[in-house]
Amino acid sequence: MNAPLMRVLRLVAAACAFGVTAYAHAQPFPSKPIRVVVPYPVGGAVDVMTRLITSHMQQTLGQPVIVENRPGANANIGPDVVSKAAPDGYTVLATATYLIANPLVETGLRWTPKELVPVARFTVAPNVVVVPSGSPSSTVQALVAAAKARPGELNYGEAGPGAPQTMAIEMLKKVAGIQMQSVMYKGSPPVIADLINETLSMSVLPLNVAMGTISGGRIKALASTSNRRSSLIPDVPTMAEAGYPEVTVISWYGLHVPAGTAPEVIAKLSAAVRAAAAAEEVRTRTAGVGGEIAFLDTVAFDAFLREDEVRWQKFVGALKAR
Repeated sequence: MNAPLMRVLRLVAAACAFGVTAYAHAQPFPSKPIRVVVPYPVGGAVDVMTRLITSHMQQTLGQPVIVENRPGANANIGPDVVSKAAPDGYTVLATATYLIANPLVETGLRWTPKELVPVARFTVAPNVVVVPSGSPSSTVQALVAAAKARPGELNYGEAGPGAPQTMAIEMLKKVAGIQMQSVMYKGSPPVIADLINETLSMSVLPLNVAMGTISGGRIKALASTSNRRSSLIPDVPTMAEAGYPEVTVISWYGLHVPAGTAPEVIAKLSAAVRAAAAAEEVRTRTAGVGGEIAFLDTVAFDAFLREDEVRWQKFVGALKAR
């Protein structure tokens, strides 16, 4: 084959390759499945709330939205993976209070909140102080009295230092002046199992995870860490009503994407979350597992996160104060 013909063929091949690439870039978002990384186990609070929203987002986006659980390292594996992913909208992170709390209580993280940008918040949920059904403690005051009578003997399940439930326990220990033994778990579901079999003395759990077990009488709820009583457990007082207003912790759930993601892509994802949050079946199912739809768009979610960071800085500061 002569040289001029070879040059022509190379130019044609290059033009074809360029055309294919240009076509791929020209396709509107989304043109393929979207992966949502949940940094907690299947069945945990973040997982449950995220799946309720993403199952509906598929209808708006016209593409599968696949949840991928990446638990471990106190919820730091997921954000590390997503922060290093391509900022194209196809890799999304399910976020909760760990996004703010972990950088405040841990060192040496391989990711930072600045590497992620908000898409939308979709749900909030209370947490509850729980004990085994056979526990002699039926109030927070009784639990505190039992802990004071047996310093360091009562144990509790926790999911890591940055989890809001763990922070609530730490604050209770501090303000009540009690000592209890920590037992670490990778998520809330195994904590419930050990409360049922009375391996654990107490814990603080997301209501959406513990609701069925509480309703079934297998564990007891002593108080909610929310700022108001939940309509799902109206007879359960708040921690403020129980005498410990400092122990007020509300869990939220949202979505983030890698920094650098195009604004129009973020807007499409946020719109899909809005549509899911407005769907009656999603609202009903969310309430059925102890959550409350509380949609915030990208701008409002960003403002909320800034306020929440200040709140958590004060919370952690109070824990560290001696």
